Parts: sequence; C-alpha cells; structure tokens
Amino acid sequence: MTMLNPDNDMAVMTALFVIAVIGFMGEKTRIGSHITGAVITILAAITAANLNIIPHQSAAYDFVFTYLVPILIPLFLFKANLKQIFFETNRTTGAFLLASLGTVLGVTVAALVLDLSSLGIHSGLSPAQLEPAIAGLFASTYIGGSVNYAALGEITGLSNDASFFSAATAADNLFSAVYLGMLALVPGWRWLAARYNDHDHREIIKEVQALPITAMSLMAALAIAMVIVVVGDLISGIIGNGWRYVVISSLTLLLATLCPRLVKQLSGSFELGVGLSFVFFASIAAGADILAMINVAPILISLVLILLSIHCLVTFGLGSLLGLSLPELITASNAAILGATTAPALAATKGWNNLVAPGILVGVFGYALGTFLGTLIFKYWGMFL
Repeated sequence: MTMLNPDNDMAVMTALFVIAVIGFMGEKTRIGSHITGAVITILAAITAANLNIIPHQSAAYDFVFTYLVPILIPLFLFKANLKQIFFETNRTTGAFLLASLGTVLGVTVAALVLDLSSLGIHSGLSPAQLEPAIAGLFASTYIGGSVNYAALGEITGLSNDASFFSAATAADNLFSAVYLGMLALVPGWRWLAARYNDHDHREIIKEVQALPITAMSLMAALAIAMVIVVVGDLISGIIGNGWRYVVISSLTLLLATLCPRLVKQLSGSFELGVGLSFVFFASIAAGADILAMINVAPILISLVLILLSIHCLVTFGLGSLLGLSLPELITASNAAILGATTAPALAATKGWNNLVAPGILVGVFGYALGTFLGTLIFKYWGMFL
C-alpha cells in the first residue's frame, strides 16, 4: 500500500511533476549545484517510492514511457547539428567518442565475464538473448543517459520484466549518482591533474544569439517533435519496430544538420526537453525497488563496476596519451554516463566556461549514438563474439 493510489493517475502524475520541480529547486542550493537537478530528482523519486509515498508501478508511468520518451529525443536533438558537433567542438567530441568506446568495451567484458542468465529474467527472451539484451541496455544508458535506457528497455523487451527492470534502474541510478560525485572530486586531485595537458577552459565560446522563447516556439518545437515521432513510427513499421528510436534520432539529426535556420526558430525546445526529462527521470526512478535490487544486486553491481572501471581506464588513460585535458575528459565522461543535463552543469560549476556548450552538444549527440550502438549490440552481438 502506498500513500498515493496507483490507480489515481492524476495524483501520481502530479507527484512526478512536483518531484521534478523539487529537482530544479534543489539545483539552486549550494550542494545541489554540484550534484545537479537530474540526480536530485532521481534520488527524490527513489526515496518517495521506497517510503511508499508513490507507487512503484502506475499507468501514469506507462504514459510517460509511451508518449513522452519518444518526443524527448527530437526535443534534445534539435540542437545536434552534426557539422557543429564535429567541427566546432572537435576536442570534446573526440573525448566523448573515446568515452563511448570505453563504455562499449566495458559492457562487452562485463557481459562475457558474468553469467547474466542466472538473473532469471522473465521477459520472454531466451537465455541466449539475455546477454546481448543486457549488454545493449547498459551500453545505451552509459552513452547518453536514461532516455536511451528506456528506449533499449522497450527494444530488447527487458522492460517486460518489471522486477528486473526496476532493480536495474536502481543500480543504474545509484551508481550514476556516485560516479557523478567522483567526477566532481577528481579535479581537486593534484597528482592526477598533473598527468594531463593543461588548457584554459575559462573563456566563454560565443554562440549565435538565440531567439526569444515564446509560446509559439514551444508549440512549434513540440509539434515538429511529434511529427518526427509519427513519421519515424511509419518508417520503423516498414523496416522493423526494433529500429524505432534509431529512425527518430536519424530524422531529427538530418533536420538539425540540413535545416539549421528552421530549428533555430524552435527556441526553448531543449529547455522544454529538460523539463519533461525531469518528469521522465522521476517516473523511471520511481520504479527502482531497492528490495528488488538487493535480490539481484551482486551480479548487477559487478556488471556496473566492471563497465565503469574499463570506461574510466579507456577514457582517462588513452585521453592522457592523446593530449586531452582533464576537464575535457571529465565533461565527456559525464555526458556519456549521465547525459546532456549534468555535463554542462558540472562544467559551469567548475568554471570551465568554454566546455558548457560542448557538454550540451556531445550530450545530445549521445542520445542518438547510445540508442544506435545499444541496438546494434543487441541485434548483432553474436556476429562479433
């Protein structure tokens, strides 16, 4: 029994929006500015659910997953002009691709070393399909964040097992929060910082003056995002529903790259996406049943620890050899593990002003890349291993 009835959809949805607002308010505090509103929202939702204030399962959450998640992807990717990403932020892009490689290698090693079939997942997948499904799931979430996690949960079918998915969500969110805290502390480690090239990241990159956010620009952004989702669903229905989010991401990237003047008119699209993503964070974190995680915790904890360890070795080890600075690598790793909302926030709090915009750009690029690579790993795992 929970304080809010799971069948009271309006009350549960209200709670999600309230928790999202708490995340934004918490971000304004001294401590909250370091861990960011996204993490505050996630932790608040996990706490509320495990204190039986809000339910672990509700139709309101299903609404968020079904309708908000696909719309979030275009809202974030409207800023992802590939020409700008690869040519104007090339150093941070290189660091992000390195971080993504570390994630892929980490999840591959973890999946091969651990016996994932022992999790006893009831999702309709055969034991042979569990390894690539879990590998794809965690690869996606650690190359862009929780939006990719939800997409791969649907693509792989792992979200059909509520017990496993909530446990995996809890492990993902808790370790992501801890990892973010570690990244915030790393710059203060002088011995480590001395091993990297020194770059001045205090200069602010001048951006094109953005148009004012209006009711029309917000509605236009939402309408175009919905059109992209509908067209993407039509295309994915022809080529196979497993490619739904890859198609939606590809269509948005194509629009953002070929029609920059059009997407410039969609002022506030990213901010709208951030606001709705906090609601999404709250809904997915509410399903994080700590007791369920404890039952399968050893193997999930092992998987995440192996993945993050190799991710760090590749990102910071090879990054040092390639002459990338520690702030660039921290921003890239942050964008890969937690997404576009936390990377620029951490950069701003550290005074790395010219890494704020690149942090956003590589973060939104991660929404597309994470879903794409996660889907490839799930579908073609056996071809490479």
